[in-house]
Amino acid sequence: MTMEQAGAALRSGQTTCVGLVQAALARVEELNPKLNAFITITGDQARARARELDIELAAGHDRGPLHGMPIAHKDLVCTKGIRTTSGSKLFADYVPDYDADVVKRLNAAGAISIGKLGLHELAYGVTSSNPHFGAVRNPWNPECIPGGSSGGSGAAVATGMVFMATGTDTGGSIRIPAAYCGTVGLKPTYGLVSRRGVRPLGFSLDHVGPLTRTVRDMELTMAAIADMREVAEPSTLRVGLPEGYYFDRIDPEVKEAVLRAARTVEVVPVKTPDIEALNTVGRVILLAEGSAALENQHARRDQFGPDVLALLDQGRLIPATDYVNAQRLRKQFVDEFRKLFQTIDILLTPTLPMVAPKIGQLTVELAGETVDTRLATTRFVRGINVLGLPALSIPCGFSKSGLPIGVQLIGRAFEDRLVMRFGARLEASMMVHRPGSVS
Repeated sequence: MTMEQAGAALRSGQTTCVGLVQAALARVEELNPKLNAFITITGDQARARARELDIELAAGHDRGPLHGMPIAHKDLVCTKGIRTTSGSKLFADYVPDYDADVVKRLNAAGAISIGKLGLHELAYGVTSSNPHFGAVRNPWNPECIPGGSSGGSGAAVATGMVFMATGTDTGGSIRIPAAYCGTVGLKPTYGLVSRRGVRPLGFSLDHVGPLTRTVRDMELTMAAIADMREVAEPSTLRVGLPEGYYFDRIDPEVKEAVLRAARTVEVVPVKTPDIEALNTVGRVILLAEGSAALENQHARRDQFGPDVLALLDQGRLIPATDYVNAQRLRKQFVDEFRKLFQTIDILLTPTLPMVAPKIGQLTVELAGETVDTRLATTRFVRGINVLGLPALSIPCGFSKSGLPIGVQLIGRAFEDRLVMRFGARLEASMMVHRPGSVS
C-alpha cells in the first residue's frame, strides 16, 4: 500500500490512524529482528499521537496527505526527547531537547514517527554495516547490504514498515539505499530542505530528503517539508542520455535495465563534463569537511569504527590548498553543468553501476576490473552533491538474482518538481515487475 492509498482508506473510513500505526508496528515486530532497520522504536508515543490525530480527523481537522501516516527518521535527525545516536558510540545516549526543522514540518503535516532508523556510523559510508548497532540488511537478500548511509531508511520503506523515511545524502546516501532496496529516493536541491537539527558531515555537501515507495508519495512528502518553486513544464521535455562514463565499468544487467527504461521515453545522446574529476573534487571536499565536523571528537579514537576513523585521519591530512582548489574546481563544474542543462531538461543515468554486494564484501568486479566497493558504489552519485542539483532514484528493474536496480534523474537547481513529474511518468511507463515479495 502507498501513502496515497492509505490516505484514501483513512478518509473513507476503512481504517484509522491508530490502525495504520498498529499495522506498521506489527510489520516492524515481524521484520526488524531480521533486517535491523530500527535503532529505536517509539510505539507508545506513536499510538498516542495516532489517537490524537483520529480525534482531529473526526472533528474535521485534516492536516493533509500525511495525516496519520506512519514514518520514521534516520537516527541523526534530532527528535525531542528521543535519543539520536547518529549510529555512533559517541552519541549513543544523546537525547535532544528540540526537533529538527524537517521533523517539525512532518509533525505539523500529521505524520506519525514510529522510531529512529539505523545508518552507517556518523553517516560516513555506503554499507550501513554499523560496528556499534549491527549491520542493517537488504530486504531482498539479507546477506547483502541495503546501501548507506541511510540503510535503515531504505529497508524500512521497501518492506512497508513505514510509508516514508527521512534520509541524508552527502555523497549518495539517499539514492544508494533507494537503488539497492528498490525504493524511490530524492536528493533535493542543496538547501531546499532545512538541515537545521541534523548532525552535519559535509557542511557544503549535506542534503536532507525522503525515501518513499512511489514518486507520488515523494511529491506529497516534499510538499510538506519544502517550499518548492513551481516550474513551467516545457511542451517537449528534453531528456539527455550520457555517453561514456555512466555506461563504462557497469554490470551488464544494470546497463540493460537502465537502457530499457530510457527506451520508454525520447532521449538525446549528450556528453557530460569529466565525472571522474568531479568525483575527486567531491572526495577532497568531504574528507576535509568530515574531519572538521568531528574535530572536537578526534581524541576519542576508541569510540570510532575502523573505516570511519581511517576516513577522518585521511581528512586531517588534506592541505588547505587542496580544499580551496577543490572548491574553485567545483565552481567550474557548476558552470559546465549549467551549460549542459541549456540543451536538456533532465539527465538520465544509472543510479549505481551494480546491484547490492554482500555484507563485508570489500571489492566488486566490474568490466573485468576489481574495484573498491565504496568507490564503485558512489561513482554515479557523489558528484551530484558537489553540484547541489536535484537527483531522483527510482526502481527500473531487477537482476536475475532478484536484487533491485535504480535509474537516476538529475535536473536543474530548484526544479525538483519537474524532476519528480518526469519521474512519475517514467515510473508509470516502466511498470517494473517485482519478483516475489520483499522479506
